[in-house]
Amino acid sequence: MAAAAWHSTVIGRRTCAPEIYIAKRIDNSRLVKVADPGRKQEMLHLTIALAVLFALVIGYAWQHFSAIEYGYRIEALRSQRDSLGELNRALRLEEASLRDPERIDALAQQMGLVAPQAGQIIRMDSGDDRDPGGPVMAKVSVVLPQY
Repeated sequence: MAAAAWHSTVIGRRTCAPEIYIAKRIDNSRLVKVADPGRKQEMLHLTIALAVLFALVIGYAWQHFSAIEYGYRIEALRSQRDSLGELNRALRLEEASLRDPERIDALAQQMGLVAPQAGQIIRMDSGDDRDPGGPVMAKVSVVLPQY
């Protein structure tokens, strides 16, 4: 059953010919889509090409962003190296000022210490051929009591 609709077009004050729309019900339930192997193969090729293209784009983007990230890391490490260099220089200056013999002598005099007299200093490793800055090993000596 078809339904009709009347519609007339008005241009200015004149009425033109009426337009008629007829609705038809079409039943496509019995239609079966025929498989096209050529089309299926084209879609497979297109899918593979798009997947390869997507992988290449992702690989490029990953590499690009990694390079940017490494650049930021390098700059951060350079600034850290520079600040540590400044700190090292400041610590060396402080060490040099703390090792100053005049400063040590003044502090010793403030604490009431006096310079050693001749004969008060006894070197324990005077006869050894060992490195003077190396470790000193303890020696066991037997002391017999005297009666």
